[in-house]
Amino acid sequence: MKVSIITICYNSASTIEETILSVLGQDYPNIEYIIIDGASKDNTMEIVNQYKSKIAVIVSEKDRGIYDAMNKGLGQATGDLIGILNSDDTYAYTEVISDVVKQIGAADSLYADLQYVDGLSGQVKRHWRSGTYAKEKFLMGWMPPHPTFFVKTECYKKYGHFIIDQGSAADYEIMLRLLYKHQISTSYLPKVITLMKTGGASNVSWKQRWKANQQDRLSWKINGLQPKWYTLWLKPLRKLSQFF
Repeated sequence: MKVSIITICYNSASTIEETILSVLGQDYPNIEYIIIDGASKDNTMEIVNQYKSKIAVIVSEKDRGIYDAMNKGLGQATGDLIGILNSDDTYAYTEVISDVVKQIGAADSLYADLQYVDGLSGQVKRHWRSGTYAKEKFLMGWMPPHPTFFVKTECYKKYGHFIIDQGSAADYEIMLRLLYKHQISTSYLPKVITLMKTGGASNVSWKQRWKANQQDRLSWKINGLQPKWYTLWLKPLRKLSQFF
């Protein structure tokens, strides 16, 4: 199975090399690595180009935001399975992709566990234990951690790419669409496979959390789905368990 890994970056000079090395250091032999840069103004591309002989596709041009860039990456991917690793995230160990391929089998997708780490000290701040999947969990505010979500290419072709004007909820929307609406099959890998530096786009302040909540609500509406009255209030509350 050929696995395409997509990294999106913009002015990521301080973190991009660590991300690249975590992909290039994987022991799985059939990885297509794709980097989509949004015309960075720092020396991100200088760092990327140091590894260009080991990267299948490098694109550096202006885009309409991170999800437009992700869609460009999806359009470039030729693998059977696609994962997305952002430019300030890393894989937790060198056998991640091997474990993903071994676990996914005939399933359409896979997700795993994630740890939020301090960008300077590397100290674990939060531990996202996903748990096994059941469709009704979405109604209880559940979602898998998007940096651990791998999807077979045929599903993206059949059900579409990211909706770029969904803001930080675009990850939630596409997982809701694929898993809940279209009921693609999924497998849970009960391991921490991704380390994510703290400070994600929807986790910075209560004001931004409120905006994200409204975008989450729209994710249900545009898919013709109806959440419970409590669904989107439970979603941020579920994060509390990640601190213990």
